[in-house]
Amino acid sequence: MTIVGKVKSVLGQKQQEGEVEKGQSSTLPPAGQQGPPQPTFDGPGGSEAPHNGGEGNYERTGQDPAPALHASHGALSTSLNFGLPAAPPSAGWAVAGTQEVQMTFISRVKSELTGRRLVWNLLFHVGHVLVFLYGWQKQAHDERLAALNKLKYSVWISRGAGLCLGIDGLLIVLPMLRNVIRLVRPLVGWLVPLDEHVWMHRQIAYSILFWTIVHTTAHYVNMIHVEQSQVRKEAAWAILFTQPGGLTGHLMLVLMLLVYTTAHAKIRKLSYEAFWYTHHLVVLILFLLYIHAIGCFVRGALPGQEVKCLGYNSWTWTIWGGIAYFFERVIREIRGRRKTRLASVLLHPQGTLELRFIKPSFRYKSGQWLFLNVPSISPFQWHPFTISSAPNDPYISIHVRQVGDWTQELADKLGCSNALADNLPTSGFRKSSVLPLPVVESDDLGDQNTISGAASLDAGDFYDVTPAALVAAGSLPEIRVDGPFGAPTQDVFNAEVAVLVAAGIGITPFASVLKNIWYMQQQNRLGALRRVHLVWIVKDTESMGWLTAVLRQLEKAQSDPDFLRISLYLTQRVSPATLANITVHATWEDGTDSITGLNARTQFGRPDFSMLFDKLKSSIEKGSYLPGLESTLRPTVGVFYCGPAALAKELKEVAKRADSKSVRFTFRKEHF
Repeated sequence: MTIVGKVKSVLGQKQQEGEVEKGQSSTLPPAGQQGPPQPTFDGPGGSEAPHNGGEGNYERTGQDPAPALHASHGALSTSLNFGLPAAPPSAGWAVAGTQEVQMTFISRVKSELTGRRLVWNLLFHVGHVLVFLYGWQKQAHDERLAALNKLKYSVWISRGAGLCLGIDGLLIVLPMLRNVIRLVRPLVGWLVPLDEHVWMHRQIAYSILFWTIVHTTAHYVNMIHVEQSQVRKEAAWAILFTQPGGLTGHLMLVLMLLVYTTAHAKIRKLSYEAFWYTHHLVVLILFLLYIHAIGCFVRGALPGQEVKCLGYNSWTWTIWGGIAYFFERVIREIRGRRKTRLASVLLHPQGTLELRFIKPSFRYKSGQWLFLNVPSISPFQWHPFTISSAPNDPYISIHVRQVGDWTQELADKLGCSNALADNLPTSGFRKSSVLPLPVVESDDLGDQNTISGAASLDAGDFYDVTPAALVAAGSLPEIRVDGPFGAPTQDVFNAEVAVLVAAGIGITPFASVLKNIWYMQQQNRLGALRRVHLVWIVKDTESMGWLTAVLRQLEKAQSDPDFLRISLYLTQRVSPATLANITVHATWEDGTDSITGLNARTQFGRPDFSMLFDKLKSSIEKGSYLPGLESTLRPTVGVFYCGPAALAKELKEVAKRADSKSVRFTFRKEHF
């Protein structure tokens, strides 16, 4: 029976006993009823049964970052999975759609003042204050600018702010130079938050907005003083609207309004294309910034000398950021046009697409991501996706959820729209092959092209739509791929214990990591890694999709039943009657979970990470979690997370509290 059939069987009585609804409230258990037993980490032979068995962002931007996480009351989590404690709902990270629970101002400030963000904020903002003061003083004490200095504070402020904008004009593009980041990440990633390069880009953008307001306001005050003092023979309106400085400045303001407005998360969700196209207006803004001073508003001379332009000539060094970005785009274009063959397209339940393609020049590590371009949809748009295959797979794969105009048009091009997925009978889905490694054929690409014979890890329930696409279009659409680009999950092999926490579609990078771990196990190349614990929080059974099949295969492939532990949390709210029905049918005859088919039991609610980390640390210190691990000088528990930001904040704080002299806890978040 497929997982779709199993789920339907388990939930078969829900229409009579109460529909499972997203917003339905759960009732409390009878008085005195106990919550789920608390876990221990005693290892083989301990009191906890082994849990070898427990969606990544399909598209990394331009869509809902995670499905709604509706936490049930913790007491309703009894008996379904004792691998992790369930906790009552917390306002700290519950998510509704794309709207995260609002964090207080204080908590937001605290999040900016920890770790590498603290280092960045100190260097960045203190540096800007120093640059501002330098610009102020240089203007105020230049004897050649005595006439202009009659405007006093407004001109000094405008000059200091203008110099800060010159610095930001250089910095704004640097976090987006992904090829540079990939090279320097191993060298300075421990100091600078390079894994948060989008966050860095935003901080610089906020700085530009702030200094633009300061600079513009000061210049309008300057114009009032110009009219009053007559330090310039031109009228103020002429300086503002006919001279290069005023014209370029006002045009930059209009363009910035478009860029900043469409960069808002709600606008990106409604129309990613609007965000993508308007964001490239930054190139025009930078060009206008380079020529902003050609009108020579700042000019002067000592008595008896010729009047000269006395600007900072910031374009001479700001322009290097633009040059670097130009070459970055050239490299991306060249690399993206290298030969790529779309080998097959699989349609999974709930309309998720799996694209498998071959690109001999593409070398990547698990957890990395790429840019995808489909010229027949748009020759200019490149969309980022997490790689779901492992480096040892004979193909590269990504999973695409049909949300937004671009992904839906992609599905239509491939002949597998949402309408097709909705109308396909369950019997139309079939299984891919299972372990061991795939059998492939070669062609003119000089590498694997077609996937045949025995495949790698089970792809789960799928419908092969490749023939339909070939018939409809004559051939599969051309695709271009650029990458790979780094991600924090690359560091999973550097920790003795890896705790992988995924919320909703945040499971995709871990799919690649888990498959790669299996390959590394076969080759005895796990490095420092001794244990893996996957915690997956999903909204409903439909969100499980294709990955549960991969997890089932990983469970079966484990020679050490304690190496991989999987804990699955289902957060949809259910009626007590439906919950009782699921509890009665918690497992099948073979002992596997009736919802997922895994050895690990599914439980309702959300995990108590504080208790989990405390018990994990305690058991490592006692030597019961993994004998011999306590003898390590300071074993590392690496917590890797992908999902909504609110839960990331909680995880980061819990990991920080659990960190001690005997056991080191680190936290890394995948940033979309």
